[in-house]
Formats: sequence, structure tokens, C-alpha cells
Amino acid sequence: MPRLTHGSSDGGRSGQLGGGLLRAGVEFLGWWAALVALWIVLISGIDAWELGVGAACAFAGALAATAARRAASTK
Repeated sequence: MPRLTHGSSDGGRSGQLGGGLLRAGVEFLGWWAALVALWIVLISGIDAWELGVGAACAFAGALAATAARRAASTK
């Protein structure tokens, strides 16, 4: 298990896990917000059910986009 404290003897790599998770979280939220905005633009009327379905679909799409980008960058 990697240590997340500063001053460890791992060659300066401590804290990378936290930075990577933060970066992935920001990327995920960006995708989610963009997909929800697209959903809102494309539907004719906004009610609570359609907004909920759009948010859920955007969640799945953001998860897939984040996973695909991470898989493509780890060659």
C-alpha cells in the first residue's frame, strides 16, 4: 500500500495517488457537466424526471470517457 505522507523514502513519489485521484475527479466532473448540459440542450422540456435520467446517463458517459482516456494513456 503506498504511503501518502511527505517525507517517506519512496523517491519523492508520495502524494501522487492523491493528485491522480483529484485530477480524475475533476476530469469526471467536467465530462459529467458537459454531458448534462448537452442533454438539457437536446430535450424539449425540462422536468424533474428527464433531468434525473439525463444526470444518470451523463454519469455513465462520464465514467466511460474517463476510463477510456486513462486506458489510452497507459500504453
